[in-house]
Amino acid sequence: MNLRSLLSTAGVVSLLLATASGQAAHLGFDRNDYPGDANLKTLRQTFSYTGYWLNNPPGAASNSWVGHRAAVESAGFGFLVLFNGRLYAELKSVANAQRLGRADALIAVSSARREGFLHGTIIFLDQEQGGRMLPEQKAYIYTWVDAISAAGFRAGIYCSGMRSTDGESVVTAEDIRQTAGSRQITYWAINDACPPSPGCLFSHRPPSPSQSGVDFAEVWQFAQSPQRKDVAGRCANYSHDGNCYPPGDSADSGLHIDLNAANSPDPSHGRTR
Repeated sequence: MNLRSLLSTAGVVSLLLATASGQAAHLGFDRNDYPGDANLKTLRQTFSYTGYWLNNPPGAASNSWVGHRAAVESAGFGFLVLFNGRLYAELKSVANAQRLGRADALIAVSSARREGFLHGTIIFLDQEQGGRMLPEQKAYIYTWVDAISAAGFRAGIYCSGMRSTDGESVVTAEDIRQTAGSRQITYWAINDACPPSPGCLFSHRPPSPSQSGVDFAEVWQFAQSPQRKDVAGRCANYSHDGNCYPPGDSADSGLHIDLNAANSPDPSHGRTR
């Protein structure tokens, strides 16, 4: 058996162990582009929830999810509500980071209300950069979290659950949590290395988020599209173009997705009924 097969087997074993232990994890997806109303029924056959952007996703000039919350909920999905945060280069200083954190939280809250999400919904701040967070990054994150909470919503963060390779050996989720004080933050960890990830593998009983390497994670993103060759290059079941597609779809559909496991079928508690 070659290394690729061994890693794929390890992912399947991880999934089976989670099932045997009775953990009630739920499978979901996220993607930057809205999949279209016509695809919701088919996607719901596999997934319990979907990501839902409140502002422009990373690298995008617009947000195609706007106005579709009711359709997504009517199709039976729960939500992972996302707000795209700032990169380090935009922060400049701690004072400026705090100003941006407050302003961005107000934008996130306004967008959430406009889209029909109620108080108590968890809004996840998308933190794309990993490693140890610098003072400006923590000032931005914690100011954003405080303003979200003050507005009656709950704060979460999407961040790396992988040990950094910059010499410090830091897990971003742990770094943020260790200095968060009494703040209540829900963690959505990214770890698409195999193992612990099962790769682009679909199951109604996915592995628990605690198996991500971040034992306090409520959500685990275990596969990304496109496949990150430097991290997930040995993972199995991706399409020939390096993307992950839902069951029954191929590269021709263009419907590539990221895969997530969560402790709830509605991780943001964003459903209204």
